[in-house]
Amino acid sequence: MGRALHGWRDRIAPGTVGLPAGGVRRAVGLRREELAQLAALSVDYITRLEQGRATSPSPQVLASLARALRLSADESAYLHRLAGQPEPGPGHVSSHIPPGLRRLLDQLAGAPLSVHDAAWNLVEWNRQWAALFGDPSALRGRERNIVWRHFAGRTGRVRQTSEQRAAFEAATVADLRAATARYPADPELRSLVRDLRSASAVFAELWDSGIVGTHASGSKSVDHPEVGTLSLDCDVLVAAGSDLRVVAYTAAPGSEAAERLRLLGVIGTQAMN
Repeated sequence: MGRALHGWRDRIAPGTVGLPAGGVRRAVGLRREELAQLAALSVDYITRLEQGRATSPSPQVLASLARALRLSADESAYLHRLAGQPEPGPGHVSSHIPPGLRRLLDQLAGAPLSVHDAAWNLVEWNRQWAALFGDPSALRGRERNIVWRHFAGRTGRVRQTSEQRAAFEAATVADLRAATARYPADPELRSLVRDLRSASAVFAELWDSGIVGTHASGSKSVDHPEVGTLSLDCDVLVAAGSDLRVVAYTAAPGSEAAERLRLLGVIGTQAMN
């Protein structure tokens, strides 16, 4: 596993994953700390994996590594076999991003984009998205799930009217219920729903209503600490054959929000003096 991870790390140029390539570099491709950042893991854990001192990575860790290293489906399956874990099957929620979708995301750098799996776990984002909502690299586990964050009261920079909030809650619960029908054997999905029902009376009421549907579009107001409030359209696109959700945020051309998005593209995640 260590040799495989090191080889996959060597073939990725930092610039292709949005990282600066400047300075003196001994690594051919990604440094260990860069892979750790992309996979939301510690540098020490990456080191232990490559040195053979961590021998039982979980399926969640393997999925994070596969995304960060941009592995193909066959490579991801090989990684799971090396780790002694069952390969992701059709009955489980997948976070694998196909090469075609990856190229599309790389070419649409001008708009804030995020990618979520069928359970609404955040699996990918671009620089513009991080500039708009804040860098999520440090988030772990459930903190990367937008349904969990919403019903737990962690709305971050998003500001919603009561109507917008109700519509978002109904749409995401309906979408999550549809996901449980497609992936009835996925233990992480079942655990998420069980914990949400215990944590939120609103979620439990919506879930027990039997609502089914998809979360397709809406509008959001984002309070950014540097550029102010942006009123944006939010569209959810389902990638054919993958069940991934690509969420795109756009503003009308010539609008104040469009100008503020352009400014975010310049300042990134920096704080202005």
